[in-house]
Amino acid sequence: MSSSILATASRTVVSSASASPTGSRAVPQGGVIEGLNPTTYDAKNPIVLFIIQAGIIIIFCRILHFPLAKLRQPRVIAEVIGGVILGPSVMMRIPGFKAAIFPPASMAGLSLVANLGLILFLFLVGLEVNMRMFITNWRVALSVGLAGMALPFGLGCGIAYGLYHQFRTDDGIVEISFGVYMLFIGTALSITAFPVLCRILTELKLLGTAVGVTVLAAGVGNDVVGWILLALCVALVNNGSGIAALYVLLAAIGWILFLVFAIRPVFMYFLRRSGSLQNGPTQGMMAVTILLVLTSSWFTQIIGVHAIFGAFLVGLICPHDGGFAIKLTEKIEDLVSVLFLPLYFALSGLGTNLGLLNDGITWGYVIGVITIAFAGKIIGGTLAARANKLVWRESFTIGCLMSCKGLVELIVLNIGLQAKILSTRTFTMFVVMALVTTVATTPLVLALYPPWYQKKLEAWKRGEVDWDGNRLMPEVDSPKDSAEKLRNNQVRKLLVYLRLDSLPSLFTFIALLGGDRATVSTKIHKAKSELATVPEGAASDSTSTVASKRPLEVHGVRILELTERTSSVMQSSELDDYGRRDPVVNAFRTFAQLNNVAVSGDVSIVPEDSYAETLTSQASDHSSDLVLIPWNDSDSSTEFGAVHDSLSASVQDAFIQKTLETAVCNIAVFYNRGFGGPSTNQAEPKLSRTISGLSMRSHREAAVAPVADRSHHVYFPFFGGADDRVALRFVLQLAQNSNVTVTVVHFNTPIQSGSEKTPEVINESSQSSIPGNSSKLTISERVDTETMYATAAQDVALLHTLRDSLPASLTSRVVFVDVATTTPITDCLSHARQEIGQSPKNAGDLIVVGRGKHSRILETFHANNYEMRKTLGPIAEAIVSGGVRGSVLVIKAGARAQES
Repeated sequence: MSSSILATASRTVVSSASASPTGSRAVPQGGVIEGLNPTTYDAKNPIVLFIIQAGIIIIFCRILHFPLAKLRQPRVIAEVIGGVILGPSVMMRIPGFKAAIFPPASMAGLSLVANLGLILFLFLVGLEVNMRMFITNWRVALSVGLAGMALPFGLGCGIAYGLYHQFRTDDGIVEISFGVYMLFIGTALSITAFPVLCRILTELKLLGTAVGVTVLAAGVGNDVVGWILLALCVALVNNGSGIAALYVLLAAIGWILFLVFAIRPVFMYFLRRSGSLQNGPTQGMMAVTILLVLTSSWFTQIIGVHAIFGAFLVGLICPHDGGFAIKLTEKIEDLVSVLFLPLYFALSGLGTNLGLLNDGITWGYVIGVITIAFAGKIIGGTLAARANKLVWRESFTIGCLMSCKGLVELIVLNIGLQAKILSTRTFTMFVVMALVTTVATTPLVLALYPPWYQKKLEAWKRGEVDWDGNRLMPEVDSPKDSAEKLRNNQVRKLLVYLRLDSLPSLFTFIALLGGDRATVSTKIHKAKSELATVPEGAASDSTSTVASKRPLEVHGVRILELTERTSSVMQSSELDDYGRRDPVVNAFRTFAQLNNVAVSGDVSIVPEDSYAETLTSQASDHSSDLVLIPWNDSDSSTEFGAVHDSLSASVQDAFIQKTLETAVCNIAVFYNRGFGGPSTNQAEPKLSRTISGLSMRSHREAAVAPVADRSHHVYFPFFGGADDRVALRFVLQLAQNSNVTVTVVHFNTPIQSGSEKTPEVINESSQSSIPGNSSKLTISERVDTETMYATAAQDVALLHTLRDSLPASLTSRVVFVDVATTTPITDCLSHARQEIGQSPKNAGDLIVVGRGKHSRILETFHANNYEMRKTLGPIAEAIVSGGVRGSVLVIKAGARAQES
């Protein structure tokens, strides 16, 4: 029995082997190890070739974007140019390239992924469109938007006649009526790229100007009308009879009404119920939102309108309350912009064949299309803006911005190519037009509306200058204020650069500069107090008296980095709402108001290289006496669940150095070591080992007792110079707070004879006796002896004048000491160690130093951190690296202080 079964089984195996030819074997499971070619397309396993295609496209586009970004061009330009180079215009002319990398059989899978990404991207475009911007500025938005669409639409209809009759015989197009073709060409020439427009306005810092507001509001209306026209065009193409197209449009309108009046209220209910409006979308609501996007796209596709229209509609109905749209965008934007969009726009480039532009007539139409795209938008937008009482230069700028086509134009063209409205030749012509108009937008705007002209125009509109730039009004400060400022040189207006990790120390500074709190009488409940008549004009006893002293005015600025992400651009375009929600600014406002300080605050979202310019311009706008910048230690903790505003070490050095060089007012850089809060470089708590073996979860940090001793001791080494003179006045202002004691040590160094005027700084290699991360820096800057004697006399006169005129309330808390020395840095460190840390339980000690180089310091001192020395100066770097336990405040005199 068993032998017969074995015989049957063996015959079956032999017959199966003989029936299967060698070519029909299963794919080798060893892959490339068994000799499999990964570029060979396999319909059952397409992921291998897809990864190769996606990798080539992403890397190629990133490489192209690097030089184009220097020219301030959007990423879509690199993606389209990359596709053109990879396509039949360049790379596909190489024999075997197309068959190996982009075989026709594989394009369906690549196109599927790219179109899925396009659906998500149009959802993001809908999220980015804030209809409140259009509603608030509806009059100017309607006029500029309609004029910016009507004129190019009309001109497009004119050139469509020639295009239709010249290229109607090209391969790959269907027979359509001239009316449908005219509608599509007019739509393609009248549309404006709203997402690219937002990025250009943000990068050029135009969002808050009249130009930016007008363009954004008009762009919203232009975007919505453009997509409606495109949906109408696609519906007409996909349906042979007019009655069918009418039904399609009615179905689309019905779906819009269903989304707005049926879906949106339910969606909002679940968003509020789940807390997604306040805290960002939960995972469940993300799933609901994505399903809504896919369902809407599916419905609009099956009724004869393109799927992207449905995704755009869902983006429009999503709320912007509480920053929900921004938080939703943050969840999906990176995957879309990094993977999906490059594939889609590279496919646009693959479908572009510049070789088809091979005769004079074709190039004539290319130039004609580009001219109409520019002229229609610029003339229409300019005249409409001028009619709204904007000046001519502003109006021309608006017209140039409205001519930007960008990625929205490419999406429209791809839809026309897929619907076979456009042939490959006409598609290539319009792609060239889209590239030219997008590339030209930023240079044109910079030429027409440069920053100097913006400042002049703002001052002219405020009535401060005439049209030629001559000042008509006096400076912001009244003569009385100016005289007061010259008399006491105290900080009355303070600008603070806000960061979350530096808030404790900033709060302490504000409390000290605000002075002692006024004594407030004990409050009595109104029901318990007897009502007494109060003479007219007199204040009642139950109300707190207003302090006669002018309060300190503090303006806080939180600067966040503007990135290429869509969410960053949305934050910038909705800056007012975002600033009101920002927890750092709100905490700063609340604390300052409770500490006798007049406070204001805002958020700026700018590129990293514009941080210094933003800070100095804010200081100029607010007429600040001092700008306070906290130093960010590289080991400081990051912000959990918030936008990161910390800077890397190299970026921070460049930012502070540029601020110090360009600021007109005084600058103070603060290095925190436990001043009013925990130090930034505290070690993390370690797990204590016991017999029972505590787990990490069972470890609990002990409660920190409140600070009983709220005093601060300030040590100020005075070497002379403009920076030290400003620092001396600031220290004495701090001393007006009763919790502050001050030691001022005047290091009197001998003046060396010599007449050299050239500063000499020698940086030698580290010797064996110096630590490996050290460098030897010899400071031997010399000026002529006569100038040095004059400066020293000025320093001594100021020091003695301030010491002799100290109020009686300060004489017990401020001590002046004179020290004659030839090694000032060494003696400065020695005195610092004696003065600082004597009361370890107080609220923190502070060392205040001037930043500038001192011509009388000829001491050779080793620099442990050369970049810090370059940024903060030699004295501050020596104190920070010398292990002194106090916080350090470095003060640099501004141009106004040096002149005075």
